[in-house]
Order: sequence, then structure tokens, then C-alpha cells
Amino acid sequence: MNQHASGQPREAVLVLEDGRTFRGEGYGAVGTTVAEIVFSTGMTGYQETLTDPSYRGQIVVMTAPHIGNTGVNDVDFESGRVWVDGYVVRDPSRVASSWRSQGSLDDLLVEQGVVGISGVDTRALTRHLRERGSMRAAISSETTDVGALLARAAAAPTMTGSSFLDDVTTPEAYVVPAVGERRLTVAAVDLGIKGMTPRRMAERGIEVHVLPASSTIDDVLAVAADRGGPDGVFMSNGPGDPAAAEHVVGVLRQVLERRVPYFGICLGNQMLGRALGRGTYKLTYGHRGINQPVQDRTTGTVEITSHNHGFAVDAPLDGTFDTPYGPAHVTHVGLNDQVVEGVALVDGPAFSVQYHPEAAAGPHDADYLFDRFVQLMHTHRGDGASASPDDHPAEGSR
Repeated sequence: MNQHASGQPREAVLVLEDGRTFRGEGYGAVGTTVAEIVFSTGMTGYQETLTDPSYRGQIVVMTAPHIGNTGVNDVDFESGRVWVDGYVVRDPSRVASSWRSQGSLDDLLVEQGVVGISGVDTRALTRHLRERGSMRAAISSETTDVGALLARAAAAPTMTGSSFLDDVTTPEAYVVPAVGERRLTVAAVDLGIKGMTPRRMAERGIEVHVLPASSTIDDVLAVAADRGGPDGVFMSNGPGDPAAAEHVVGVLRQVLERRVPYFGICLGNQMLGRALGRGTYKLTYGHRGINQPVQDRTTGTVEITSHNHGFAVDAPLDGTFDTPYGPAHVTHVGLNDQVVEGVALVDGPAFSVQYHPEAAAGPHDADYLFDRFVQLMHTHRGDGASASPDDHPAEGSR
């Protein structure tokens, strides 16, 4: 626990940009942090949340009251570090009770320099954010000057217009080899990719070439050039405003023009929406957690899914809409608020979803989407059964 030299808990304060203030105890590193504050409804998977690059630029409030129960380990990291800019919990566990635990969550936050606060009424805080929307906030365990912290929060950049791709993307390309026989090759543009995503593809015989976000269309098409180029292109999850990623959208448009099969997740879904000529907009408080109901309109199935997004694609829920690459339609819809959760070309090899089928902490209802991508690539090559993003998944893939 964050303590004074006397051994007493160190006082900490959380100040929202609208002036609402919460007092508690320091948790994690000593210091001050300023960022957008959001809440996550997941009851498990806190380590995956902390290490998800999509949370760059955000203070995360955990709505589950007890956090840290299972400690942390070296296996459940979704990336090489913790990405959240701050952490808010109600009751941090004093004991890690898991045979997999290799350390405490508090120690990890200290090691990674993440400033947090505990002892906060996270229910009241979450209700406030639901009513007022996500906003900027400051946490400090080194000063309790509310006025100064409020000024810092008000002066911080907003998430609208922000880009963190240079922070989270890989500096150099690397390869995740296929498990067993290599059947397909995919160029994956890293916008903040989680480690489980290429692993899910590798399990299906895909050799994944992970490329920096700054990659050009030539870089993408150079993947497996000796084998005729990539069988498909993937764009990952990631942080920030999709409207600030014009370079990535431009690359994707060139992918679509060449009719290379495409699959996108999260920010990769927003990239497809923008490449198809649709806008994106900021949600009031976003979707974050592992209990979000989504309907796959191509099958009628309702899935419980993992989400982390504060922006969404603006597209008509019913019928089709025109794009430079032919008609497209919304394939998945969030059932809580009717937000677009997936789009696809009707006659072209491109589809995407706003949520996370790789979901390391679960649920795994949407895991079949990787099989759809495999089917799409095989069909496009002419060596597989007829399939498209709108077909029912293969037997056993749900």
C-alpha cells in the first residue's frame, strides 16, 4: 500500500474537471497524473486491462469493488508494460490468492510508475461519469490542493483529436509464427495490438507479420512477397480518436482497392468505417468491460463480449449504405444502446468488429470471428469453401 514513512496510509485525492472530488488513499506509485477518466465493468481480467495499449491516455475506474485478489503474473500481460495513466479502485486486496500469482498488483503499479487511488466510492464515481460523461481528471498522492489539481485537469488535452499511435505501436516489424503448419499469412498493422490477438490467429495456422502503424501500402504488400504477398490484412485495437489516424485510413483504402481480405478489431473497425466514408463520434462514456451484449445480425446470435472503446462508427443500422467499394452494412449492434459494433462490405472481402474476440480474460463467445477471417482468405484464394463475413461460421467455431 502507498504509505508515508511513518507507515500510515498516504492520503490521495481524485479531482474531476467538473469539480467533483473524491478522497482516499494512495495506491501504486506516489505522484500526480492527469488524463481522461473512464470506468471498466469487468469483474476479472484486471491485469489484461492494465496492459491493454488501448487504455493509453486514460485513468481507469474499476467498478468491481475488490481488485488485486489474484495478484499478477508474467503470463497475462497483453503487452510489454502497463498502459493506463492512472488507476482507481475501492478495496484493493491485501492478499493475492492464486497459484499463478507472482506478485501483488500494488507492487506492479509501483514498479511501472502508475499513480492510483483506493478507498474511493467507485459506485458513486461511476454513476457520476454515466450521467456527466467521461472527462478529464487528476489523481495525486503528493498534493491535496484541489484547486491546483482542478486547474491541471482543465488544462489537459481532451481525448477528441488525440493520437497515441506513435506511443503504442511496435517500433519494428516482427513475426508471430503459425502454430503447426502455416496455412495463411497476414499483415497485421499494430495500432496498439494485444498479445492474444496474433496468438489467436497463429492457433489457426496463420503466420502473422506485425507492422508499425506508420507502415505504407508498400510495406503491407511486401509481407510474404516471395509467396505472392499477404493473404489478408488486419488492423488492431488502439487508443485515441480515430479521426486523428488519417494515414492508417489511407493505407486501408488502398487495401480495399486491391480487394485484399481485411479484418479489423476495435480501432481497426473505426478505420474501416472511415475508409468506407462514414464518420466516427465520441460516446458519452463508452463501453469498457467484459459483459457487453452484442447481436451478430448475420446469424441472429447474441454474444456477451469484451469492449474497450470510447468512439463509434456512425452508420445506419438497417439496410445498406454506399461506399467507394460497393454497398456495406452494419453486421453487429450493441444491445444496451444500439451502437454500431461491426460493419462489412456486402460484396467485398472486408469486415470488422468494435469489440474484442481475442478476449484473454473472456468471454469467448466471439472467438468464431477469427474463423470467419480464415474462411474469407481461403475463399478469396479460391482454395476453400464458399464463405464471406456474412455466412454462418463453420461447424464447431462458435
